[in-house]
Amino acid sequence: MDRRRLLLSATALAVSSPVFAQVPHKPVPAKPPAAPVRPRKAAETVPAGTPATTPLGPLDTQAKFAVAVDFATGATLLDKDADVSMTPSSMTKLMTAYIVYSMLRAGRLKLDGELTVSERAWRMGGSKMFVQIGTQVKVEDLIRGMIIQSGNDACIVLAEGIAGSEEQFAELMNAKGKEIGLERSTFRNATGWPHPEHRMSVRDIAVLARRLIQDFPEYYKYDAEKNFKYNNIDQENRNTLVQKGTADGLKTGHTDDGGYGMVVSAARGGRRSIVVINGLNSMRQRAEEAERLLDWTFREFENVTLFTAGDTVEQAPVWLGMAPRVPLVGGRDLVVTMPRGWRNKAKVMIEYTSPLPAPVVRGTTVGRLSVTGAGMPDLSIPLLAGADVGRQGLTARAMTMLGRMVGG
Repeated sequence: MDRRRLLLSATALAVSSPVFAQVPHKPVPAKPPAAPVRPRKAAETVPAGTPATTPLGPLDTQAKFAVAVDFATGATLLDKDADVSMTPSSMTKLMTAYIVYSMLRAGRLKLDGELTVSERAWRMGGSKMFVQIGTQVKVEDLIRGMIIQSGNDACIVLAEGIAGSEEQFAELMNAKGKEIGLERSTFRNATGWPHPEHRMSVRDIAVLARRLIQDFPEYYKYDAEKNFKYNNIDQENRNTLVQKGTADGLKTGHTDDGGYGMVVSAARGGRRSIVVINGLNSMRQRAEEAERLLDWTFREFENVTLFTAGDTVEQAPVWLGMAPRVPLVGGRDLVVTMPRGWRNKAKVMIEYTSPLPAPVVRGTTVGRLSVTGAGMPDLSIPLLAGADVGRQGLTARAMTMLGRMVGG
């Protein structure tokens, strides 16, 4: 027996329309390419700022913190201090929304149910939807006030209605955050109001945004609404990219300590991307930078189905088996995010022991498929036996062994 390595061309793999399958969101460290990133046209300008890390090489951004991920695969496309804890400001409200949507799903809240406005909620400063003390407000109106207008008062009404107090609601936020994989988040309020211990990373915000869209698609529609009216006051969505129609969510934020931030998502050509930035100097700067990075994710990357669950990747020979070969399969749909033009750069290697000794049990890992290439994360995927292959009987084994000895 020997260790067989089979080098395939990228085009030998089945490539079809993207299938939304999840792969771990944690990034593989990017390797800078030997050649520079796509040359910029003369009309393009490079924004002032320090570079972020991408699979294509460094990319300048004005944001202090930034991350871009593919929604379907969770692949990290851009990273600039994405795991550093920072002031999340009103992007916190995505966690409040997640709790509210969970309560709606569980039947503990109803969209047409009403919650009472406390004095604390009424007096809350910052952005407001202008609820009145002592009044009853529908949950759906409060959701719109929280998402569209970024109303701090709406968040406190929801928090108090769900948990009795904002402090107890923050405990729910922390518990839910750990449950869904937020690794660098600590919540002290429902609004993002400045607090020295209230922290998130931009990667956690991206994880949360992805989970919101995945887990509660029926409520994500509120993010795309451009305006709503409450208390005879017309209120426009603070997300200027939603107003412009280049994104369909999710949230803006600003504090003196954290600067201007934004988490945005959009779907184009069968793909969805999520971009989170923070630490910018103005509303205009954050909008322009978020849109630039969002456009970049769609322009430079594509989702590729390497194979589907039932695809045979290779027919491996079997030694002393009831069948001469066994199919090697991936066992699941595998979708990966690749730089455009990846087929010209990718090296696909299949490795397994040849021949496989019988018996072979279906579903057993018997090899690996690896994909490498400049500008791409290294991938290593287990290959499984696609069928059972029993061992030959004693007589058949003896004849096979004799034939091998005679034939050399």
